[in-house]
Amino acid sequence: MSDILNTIAENTRQRYEKIIAEKPLEKIKSQALAMPRGDFEFERALKGDTLSFICEIKKASPSKGIIAEDFPYLEIAKEYENAGASCISCLTEPKWFLGSDKYLKEVAEAVSIPVIRKDFTVNEYQIYEAKILGAKAVLLICAILDTDTIKKYIEIADSLGISALVEAHNEDEVNSALTAGARIIGVNNRNLKDFSVDVNNSAKYRKMIPDDIVFVSESGIKTHEDVQVLIKNGTNAVLIGETLMRSSDKKQKIKELLYGEN
Repeated sequence: MSDILNTIAENTRQRYEKIIAEKPLEKIKSQALAMPRGDFEFERALKGDTLSFICEIKKASPSKGIIAEDFPYLEIAKEYENAGASCISCLTEPKWFLGSDKYLKEVAEAVSIPVIRKDFTVNEYQIYEAKILGAKAVLLICAILDTDTIKKYIEIADSLGISALVEAHNEDEVNSALTAGARIIGVNNRNLKDFSVDVNNSAKYRKMIPDDIVFVSESGIKTHEDVQVLIKNGTNAVLIGETLMRSSDKKQKIKELLYGEN
């Protein structure tokens, strides 16, 4: 997976070389800065007293292939909102996740809850672009960005009034996120080497992260028991994709995750 991650990151860099050649950074930057500044709606939505759900819209993934053959993404977004989701995560990476900027733009217009652009941010251009598309947050992955770059990207997001979810997988990456000044840190429960998932990964790193930072557990959350483990560890929010995407009744699934089968 670390190889896949690096491959996706490199592919994204090449993709953006072409995009920037067609529409220069200065143009998209001035367009984004001309828009009303955001109010950090994404992070505010995750600061409730109870566990917040970031529900993900994704058609495919490198490990699972096609997850949703039928992909009525706007219906799914509205279903998530009606089910009590705090935020929506929308994949825009086109090659491995079959995502699209179009999905993000339309979803952000269709719901009143904040949407995060789930992509592989390797260029500041993508942050300005996310703002224009209607995203209230961007994903920054420590495994593909150094600490100084993460800090710079958080500052760019701040200038636009949007949030940065900084994703870590191990102790070094958690330290990188903290040093960079992340206000939202997500710990991915997926082992990047062998794809195995362990929700206790979140538990392991939770104690490293101060209480004033929003703590998100990502990946592999499938059962009420998983959720209970995370609540006990002081997790603020969970990001759930595949479990919900495969469920025909997303509202019922969220209820099950929170309260058990009944």
